[in-house]
Amino acid sequence: MDAEFWHSRWAEDRIGFHLTDVNPLLVKYWPRVNAQRDDRVLVPMCGKSEDLVWLATHHNDVVGIELSDIAVKAFFAENLYTPLVTGVGSEHVYSFDEITIYQGDYFTVPVAPVDVVYDRAALIAMPQTMRERYVERLLSLVKPGGRILLITLDYPQSQMDGPPFSVPEAEIATLFKGCKITHLARDDADENHPRRRQGVERFAEEVWLIEV
Repeated sequence: MDAEFWHSRWAEDRIGFHLTDVNPLLVKYWPRVNAQRDDRVLVPMCGKSEDLVWLATHHNDVVGIELSDIAVKAFFAENLYTPLVTGVGSEHVYSFDEITIYQGDYFTVPVAPVDVVYDRAALIAMPQTMRERYVERLLSLVKPGGRILLITLDYPQSQMDGPPFSVPEAEIATLFKGCKITHLARDDADENHPRRRQGVERFAEEVWLIEV
């Protein structure tokens, strides 16, 4: 799960995790976050997600973090946006209207604190050995009183290699200890889901509201 792994996934277009449309779980559960238009919203490991566009219609300041320059350039090109690009070396900042994407290492890019976080594909992209460090960094970026809309997966990890990884409820409680955790939803896949057809006995998406 090092940087080279993700660079190669984008370079080879092996991005099965990318959704071509806005995530319906974002649309359905975002009101539970109670985010205001002037709240600063962070999307870690955003890829070229259409969720950024949806969030930008509701908020004035949407910030993404993405390691791959291929993903960042594709996002702006596919949406016909011409961003202002600044930065040097391996880290750049792309800005267009309400959207700013920091292209670089999630753990080191200099992002100012935010009010709200939307995490669909970041925590579940981390192997267990990296999740505590990921959450520590995430919480350091959230202002007191901030909220996180978190989407995770639950499946028998022994039956499928990640990423995306399974992050069960007990681990959520440990990672976000000290925060208020509300379980908003669980969507269990039926036997026709591709993961179930591959032999995974259960596969579910779960939605959480984390209040810092």
